[in-house]
Amino acid sequence: MTAIQKIAVFGAAGNFGVPITDALLSAGYQVTAISRLESASTFPPAVSVIKSDYTVDNLTKALNGQDAAVCVVGPGAMSSHMAMIDASLAAGLKRFIINDFGWGPDFEGEPEFQEIKQRRLVAWDHAMKLASSNPTFTWTGITIGNPIDWALPRFGLMGFNLKQHSAVIYDQGSEDFTGTTLEGIGQAVVGIFQNPEATANRFVKVRSIQTCQKQLLEAFQKATGKDWEVRNSTTAELAESGRRKHKAGTAGWVLDLLVFQLFEPGKGRCIVATSQDSDNTLLGVREETPLEVVSKALN
Repeated sequence: MTAIQKIAVFGAAGNFGVPITDALLSAGYQVTAISRLESASTFPPAVSVIKSDYTVDNLTKALNGQDAAVCVVGPGAMSSHMAMIDASLAAGLKRFIINDFGWGPDFEGEPEFQEIKQRRLVAWDHAMKLASSNPTFTWTGITIGNPIDWALPRFGLMGFNLKQHSAVIYDQGSEDFTGTTLEGIGQAVVGIFQNPEATANRFVKVRSIQTCQKQLLEAFQKATGKDWEVRNSTTAELAESGRRKHKAGTAGWVLDLLVFQLFEPGKGRCIVATSQDSDNTLLGVREETPLEVVSKALN
């Protein structure tokens, strides 16, 4: 495979798109942001910007001359995932990074998530089929687990109120899970393009940390120099709340059940990779300490 240099990013102004774009620029890649015609997003001066309708024909024109593309759009644009893949093939791109950035295809989530998973699998399967019949077109998925330094300050249900220095510890607070920081997400994308042959047509698994609530609480207290107020709850309560909301068709069930899965005791199902079987070494993603992670979350 010839070298990849010009990379288009869908969702470059988003939560993960910004660190991915920054990492690509720092690594010396030429980055083009593909955004909708009505988008008001702004980008660094080094980023070229093309606005386009998200149709196959128009996206094919927008992607002309690119070597690869990264899809990191939010839920509102997921319906355009298939068009992005088809346009990438039509424009002659060598690599398309599909929109995973989560738990990957093998994760066994709660039954309530099956509909969401199936919608994502349609696009993933489509990329796989196109690659199998078009050898010059390849894909990669990136499984990150919990986007930990981004998620901790945004989702208090994970157990930590960073402003009030208080915590909710579920059960024993000792259930391990893995997470990847924004730095790690950006480096994973760079590492794929630096190792195109070894990352072709498969999901890579990365992690910045394997930790638990107790370790994070200790790190938060050390980073802030304060004793945090702590109360206890259970993951069983989260599960009951999430299922009740889902059945009633009310908002909030997704986060309830996501956090339940993260901390459910004795399962370990949110460890996407061990330190031995992750792709960290290949991609250059480094392991981080709890103190490093919470310091990022606090800033």
